[in-house]
This record gives sequence, structure tokens and C-alpha cells, in this order.
Amino acid sequence: MRLWFSVWGLLWAAFGTTAFALTGRTGWAVACGVLLLVVAADLAWVAHRLRQGPHFQPGRDIPPYEPPDPR
Repeated sequence: MRLWFSVWGLLWAAFGTTAFALTGRTGWAVACGVLLLVVAADLAWVAHRLRQGPHFQPGRDIPPYEPPDPR
């Protein structure tokens, strides 16, 4: 779901940057451009994590680790 939220945010931020730049609202265009960069970085991170694949998660039959000794 986070992947699709990132794609949706990327599209809207790109649209906002373009629309505000064309109408001469420089401050809003810069704000949307910064948001575009943040969303693009998040999308790259999500894609990186998806490419890593599933990680091992112990089942219910595996007991939890013992807490560290407070010595």
C-alpha cells in the first residue's frame, strides 16, 4: 500500500509543481518540488525493500530471546 501511496503522491507533486510553475506561483512550485523529491526518495526506498524479498519471521513455536543479563 505504501508503494501505491508513493506513486499517487509522486503524480500529484509533479502535477502541482508543473501547474504552479506555469501560473507563476514560484513559492508553491518550489514547495511541491521539494515534496516531489521527498516522495521520490520514499518510493525508491520502498522499491529497494520490495526487491530484498521476504525476511525470516519466527513462528509461534520459536520461544522469544532471553533478555540480556543486567550485570
